[in-house]
Amino acid sequence: MFAAIRLRGEVDLNPKIKRTLELLRLYKVNHLVLVKESEKKMLEKAQGFLTWGDINEVTLALMLKKRARLTGNKRVDESFLKENKIGSFEELAKSLLDGKTTLEKAGLKPIIRLSPPKKGHKRAGIKKPHHLGGALGYRSDDINALIKKMT
Repeated sequence: MFAAIRLRGEVDLNPKIKRTLELLRLYKVNHLVLVKESEKKMLEKAQGFLTWGDINEVTLALMLKKRARLTGNKRVDESFLKENKIGSFEELAKSLLDGKTTLEKAGLKPIIRLSPPKKGHKRAGIKKPHHLGGALGYRSDDINALIKKMT
């Protein structure tokens, strides 16, 4: 499972790429969604406006604990987990990564709003790909460090 974060806005955006971002539900900058590996081509099509990588269980559990929201912008707490028979945030993260459930099925909003990264993006900013020192495109396991900076 991939975590995809939108990094750039809508100015001079190609309509086809805009539609792809809408299908991914990435409407605003610094929003994160969890994406199945079967949707990788959509991520590659919009790689000039987002970054994505392989999220691990520890980072996902931390992000769910700090940033996941219910409808009405309510925080997710232990009482919600008990009502829905979910043991802990770690258990929810494991079931999300295994594909047994989704955020919507668990009763959470599918979009997770993040803050801009503390101390900014790396070296070249958000205009260059990750392999050239920027922040855009595929970044494999480095997405976990970025998510920790943004939570």
